[in-house]
Amino acid sequence: MNMETQKLCAFLDQAHSVYHAQNYLVKELRDAGYTCLKESQKWDLVPGGKYYLTRGGTAVLAFRVPQEIKGGFLMSASHSDRPCFKLKENGELTGTYTRLATEKYGGMLIAPWLDRPLSVAGRVLVETENGIETKLIDIDRDLMLIPNVAIHMNRKANDGYAYNLTTDTLPLLGGKDSAGKLWALLEEQAGGKILGHDLYLYIRQKASVWGVDEEYISSAALDDLECAWGCTQGFLKGQDCGSIPVLCVFDSEEVGSNSTQGAASTLLSDALERICQALHLDLRQMLSQSFMASADNAHGIHPNHPEYADPNNAPVLGGGVVLKFNAAQHYTTDGVSAAIFRKVCQQSDVPVQTYYNRADLPGGSTLGHISITHVSVPTADIGLAQLAMHSCYETASVADAAYLEKAMAGYYSICLRQTEDGYSLN
Repeated sequence: MNMETQKLCAFLDQAHSVYHAQNYLVKELRDAGYTCLKESQKWDLVPGGKYYLTRGGTAVLAFRVPQEIKGGFLMSASHSDRPCFKLKENGELTGTYTRLATEKYGGMLIAPWLDRPLSVAGRVLVETENGIETKLIDIDRDLMLIPNVAIHMNRKANDGYAYNLTTDTLPLLGGKDSAGKLWALLEEQAGGKILGHDLYLYIRQKASVWGVDEEYISSAALDDLECAWGCTQGFLKGQDCGSIPVLCVFDSEEVGSNSTQGAASTLLSDALERICQALHLDLRQMLSQSFMASADNAHGIHPNHPEYADPNNAPVLGGGVVLKFNAAQHYTTDGVSAAIFRKVCQQSDVPVQTYYNRADLPGGSTLGHISITHVSVPTADIGLAQLAMHSCYETASVADAAYLEKAMAGYYSICLRQTEDGYSLN
């Protein structure tokens, strides 16, 4: 396993919640010399400056100011949330056993969550002498499990089964004497009385590189932490080109992006406006020379069910970065944005694949068609081919992760300018 893959696995193994993912990415930015900006304070920006800001404990936005501004904004958008179970308030159910009440977050595959060790991670709000403090929580041990019903009692389990979220997916924490112990464990780790929490279940299985040639990587939350990581690493490796590079890692994509830190929020538009104000730039002129790469993983052709794919636009694992198309604009790639991003990948020596949903199997949507309503620029929806999307343990290609990082480093090193006949990348 090469060093870059080891770094990706380390990120995946520590990003047990959206809060931990943001915390890890922020550390990457700080280690690279980026300065934290507060939305509540005045921004003083200088040529050559490197900056980041956060919102909601989950979203992060970073940018650099070139020595000489010759182009617009080069932006990428990915997301750090994943389908999972969220712990409810008053979440313990007591009786013969102690179980936990949860609710489903996002469109998840439920079956893979059963019969495997789980734990809990997220953020808590703790009462202190000075007010309320936010702390990250991760109970780093095999803590609970959602048990299946034996085949003897559910003879139709292998014929297709509709899970009842109020009965079938409640995690088993312990016996009747375990009541109250999880809360005590959380407050012990938090160091005080918990006044509020956002806690999620996660699987305990670590990221794995496998296959006869070690060509595959499997992990929780590859959708979309793989793209968040690739965009971040490409952003950090990009060269000063005269455009202003902007990295966005949003939250809430799996539930429609409608939050203060999602792609439907004002986070990106607010930041771009404030950058222009601080640097005495005209926002509309800057946007006319700008571009967005919306990065969210794509469905790879399935080895056992190739019939689910569009026959001529079915990406394979290891085949390169995927350009995603949809006539209804659920993916925003058009001829212009496809041409620009293909040229970026060509210059970076990165292969490109295409994806369309099969005509009678409509897929989901992603960040691009939402963010474009707030920041209207040419946008390419891209991603990496993967299997078992929205499972708790997904599979992708080691090579594709490296391709995305390389493509985004190239993307963040161009100077995009609109010409009379089209676009210049120099």
